[in-house]
Amino acid sequence: MRYAWLEPGQPDDELLGDYAAIRAERYWPDDFLAETRFAGVEGVVHVQAAVGTADPVAETRWVQGFTDRLGVPQGIIAFADLAAPDLEHVLAGHLAYPALRGIRDLRYDGYLSDERWEAGFARLGELGLVCCDDPLLEQYPRVAALAARHPETTLCIDHAGFPRRRDREYFHTWRAELRRIADAPSTVIKISGLGQIDHGWTMESLRPWVLACIEAFGAERSFFGTNWPVDRLWSSYADVVDAYAALVSDFSSAEQRLLFSENANRVFRL
Repeated sequence: MRYAWLEPGQPDDELLGDYAAIRAERYWPDDFLAETRFAGVEGVVHVQAAVGTADPVAETRWVQGFTDRLGVPQGIIAFADLAAPDLEHVLAGHLAYPALRGIRDLRYDGYLSDERWEAGFARLGELGLVCCDDPLLEQYPRVAALAARHPETTLCIDHAGFPRRRDREYFHTWRAELRRIADAPSTVIKISGLGQIDHGWTMESLRPWVLACIEAFGAERSFFGTNWPVDRLWSSYADVVDAYAALVSDFSSAEQRLLFSENANRVFRL
């Protein structure tokens, strides 16, 4: 499977910077297992990364091959254009693979105002599939309204809502709007990818963002993720997991189990 955005010669990302360190010939589940073998990983979810592929099902087919061979990933979040006229055909193709758990339609256009996209979002709920989304802050109110209209579809907010700035004004706006999304009980949040903007992160720089997510959604609807292998540009796997563990060390053991495994197991049926 080719990932065009990771091929040599591609320009640096405007927000994330230079990807050269992970533009390798391959990073397969075999490599992930070797890198994380002492980290206590019990379940893995692959989230679509083949941006712009002509056949959305090709990535699911390829990843399912690793699941069949290695047992990981146990869950696949695939790509589908939820507004496309051939959506049913694409979903049927994905559903042929038993590790499928949901869809991410990664985009930053006016999709939340598109009735066809909303119908596709509702269709995911009918099929028991999770919708993972990564909206811009200015789109949070529309996300909140969407979730309220469609409680049948589990909406997973990826990368802690992907906050793109680290100043105080942005933080307060992000936190307030995130709480509005959390008002819908069908929403959950994946706390991951915070190093994408905060490349020199410390436990203290992560603390307000991590705790604000848990305060908004509660320990019952929040869970940790690592955004691997992109996060390895700035961290080791143990760095990320250990930071999360330290930040919630005062939480009860039951809450920590929810955050580190039980919620993800429930949401993605691992």
